[in-house]
Amino acid sequence: MASRSTPTRTALSLGTGLAAAGALALAGVTPAAAQQTAAPAPVTASGPTTVTPAGHGFSAALSGKATLKSGSVTVTCSVSSSTGTVPAAPDNHNADGAVVSAISPPSFTSCTTSMPGVRATVTTSGSWTVSMQYGSPVVASFTVPAGGLVVQTSGLASCTVTAAPTAPAVTSGTWANGAPSSLAFANAAVPIKVVGGFGCPTSATSSSFSATYVVSDTTDPAQQITVSD
Repeated sequence: MASRSTPTRTALSLGTGLAAAGALALAGVTPAAAQQTAAPAPVTASGPTTVTPAGHGFSAALSGKATLKSGSVTVTCSVSSSTGTVPAAPDNHNADGAVVSAISPPSFTSCTTSMPGVRATVTTSGSWTVSMQYGSPVVASFTVPAGGLVVQTSGLASCTVTAAPTAPAVTSGTWANGAPSSLAFANAAVPIKVVGGFGCPTSATSSSFSATYVVSDTTDPAQQITVSD
């Protein structure tokens, strides 16, 4: 579990409008750690939620490709991951709504772009959170901390792209229990700010993300991370 991490830097080849890439994996956190993170957006559904096994560590890894789009720029990444821990009992259960968790800043590598001649360095930092709300479907609402993902490009375009530039940003995906369980995002939007000169998409204000992550129990690989009521 990581409520705050040392910034993670990853060199990749990606398009200039891509600051919204970051967000995606499931993790757990105790209430004390949750207080140190940005509050997630409220989930409209109500009712009890339980994440199990309580106290178990996990890893979340990209399955297939992650597609990131900003305007006419499309970026495809084949490697992305994060880690965390399910809250210990009784904090893994909320009788009145979502279970709030933390994730380590995700990494993104092995990326290609539709914009030739552009290289980039991605920096992720800060306290990333996700809330799980049991329902049909199970909703996973994740929070990117303010300025928690920055893309600095070089080459044919020198740009700085910041995700959640002024405040934490929240977007939602869908959780599915299984062996392993999975978390899917389809065109999830995150606000961005782009600064730079020629070739930089300075008019872009949002970026979308589509990907599926598999979540594995690292404490006991024979078990599965599960969300229930």
